[in-house]
Amino acid sequence: MHPTVRQDIEGPLPEGLGQAIRDTAGDIAALLRNVTDSGGAVPNSQWTIGEAAAHLALANELMADLALGRERPYGDGTPQSLAAANEESLAVFEERRAQPLAAMIIEQAEVFLEAVERTGAQTDGGADGRPLLTPLGPLDQATLASYLLTHMLGHGYDLARAVGRPHMIDRDRVALCMPFMLQVMPRVADAAAISGLTARYAIRLRGGATIGVTLTDGTVRVTPGRPDSADCTILIEPVTFLLIALGRRNPYGAMARGQVLAWGRKPWLAPRFPNLFTAP
Repeated sequence: MHPTVRQDIEGPLPEGLGQAIRDTAGDIAALLRNVTDSGGAVPNSQWTIGEAAAHLALANELMADLALGRERPYGDGTPQSLAAANEESLAVFEERRAQPLAAMIIEQAEVFLEAVERTGAQTDGGADGRPLLTPLGPLDQATLASYLLTHMLGHGYDLARAVGRPHMIDRDRVALCMPFMLQVMPRVADAAAISGLTARYAIRLRGGATIGVTLTDGTVRVTPGRPDSADCTILIEPVTFLLIALGRRNPYGAMARGQVLAWGRKPWLAPRFPNLFTAP
């Protein structure tokens, strides 16, 4: 479909989410189009630029299939199983050239959006109301779209660093990632780190939403809004929040730069918070 005649596929998705997915795919493709050596390294990663781009293309295709209700087993949600599934998928997909992968990233993002438009994003799951089975648990289509955006932003950030260009993450896109973040946080909690811990956190994104994270001896509950009687309130710049959550920023460096502030009756709980979760 030619860009000048594309519809603004928003449909059943929350306002702005469909366009953010399309824009992010386009931003990533723009980073790749001038890459002549896709064997260059991605900082803080074992992947090359070509491997990271291939992973994104394959992941967008996976998400499009999931949006259509197709079952695509892909690990069991643990970081180790997801890493293994990533390597297995890359082993059988040989394309590493930047330009074809840029086109595939855009194409599969469009396929995802069209799938959602056709089937209709349901609050309880896919077109038939059943939850969609994803690598990080059952999700409805709207939350799956938030997942897709979050995934692209994380790897888009990596590719931007690899080619020395500005990344595409901003506070508006972070806000659209939050439905997925709220749902996935309990699933990626570190069982050893939360064992025996009872605490109530209020996580405030500067100029944005507040979420409550309540830990009770091995269980995690995440809710929109501030929890009653928070032990520790953490105020954090939104882009910094997402990068820390995705394992792309050192939380202690962000604290030292004043991008993270904490207060409350137990402010010493703040440095502990990032270690309670494992980046998916």
